Amino acid sequence: MLLTTIDQIKTITVVGAGTMGHGIAHVAATSGATVRLFDAMHGASAAGIAKIAANLAKGVELGKVSPADRVATLARLVAVEVLEDACAGTDCVIEAVPERLDLKREIFGIVDQAAPAHALLATNTSSLPVGEIAECLGRPARLVGMHFFNPVHVMKLVEVVHHKAADQGAVMLAVALAQKFGKTAITVQDSPGFASSRLGIVIGLEAMRMVEQGVASAADIDTAMKLGYGHPMGPLELTDLVGLDVRLGIANYLAEALGEGFAPPEILRAKVLANQLGKKSGEGFYRWGADGKRIG
Repeated sequence: MLLTTIDQIKTITVVGAGTMGHGIAHVAATSGATVRLFDAMHGASAAGIAKIAANLAKGVELGKVSPADRVATLARLVAVEVLEDACAGTDCVIEAVPERLDLKREIFGIVDQAAPAHALLATNTSSLPVGEIAECLGRPARLVGMHFFNPVHVMKLVEVVHHKAADQGAVMLAVALAQKFGKTAITVQDSPGFASSRLGIVIGLEAMRMVEQGVASAADIDTAMKLGYGHPMGPLELTDLVGLDVRLGIANYLAEALGEGFAPPEILRAKVLANQLGKKSGEGFYRWGADGKRIG
């Protein structure tokens, strides 16, 4: 029987320790839950916790996190090297592996067997159909989408995505969990791109076309959106932060699902082919230093 109240979620397993995974683990541990962080790559979970420690240290430096809260949050985090061990006895599993439907289904096939029947299951996908991921489960009703935004410990939005077979109790539990993490939750239907990715990708792709056509520089286009429309970050800098390969994958999926209006421009394909993936590779629409700061 699925858990019914947020207070029952005491242990959370996060699958995937990359950019999104360690961010989700960060906010989960900050909320007071015991967090198990798993990644298929040996040592990646420990590296994810080290990144959380660095972010907490920066929070202390800025006066946003107390030293005591930093220590308490880190004490709630544990790196686990075996997925089945990470899921045993847990109350919630949040998956944050790369945006591949086959990979997510493979992960949840294991999670479904290893996690208790009462556990809430959530996938952090920005565009993939949650209902198709849920099909691999014995009880598809307990899976929902929880789309977090990067950087997770800073960004306030979570999209809770409900597919046709989702249990309404699971949806409400996911909303309550997002709120416990200090986020604002919106609920959306399981449709291509949900709400945020569908809107965001349109702006991002058009900005890329404008660079491609020589309308304006990346920096000037971003400045126009920040100062003219109040966006905290321009669409091209955001693309560098998210990853050009991730944006290309989403665009390809949405073009197939919704039509050619979402077809990726050639400049995006070329940059991904050249391994110019944004911040994580050191170059995208801008250049980035090893310290993570923009240098061009």
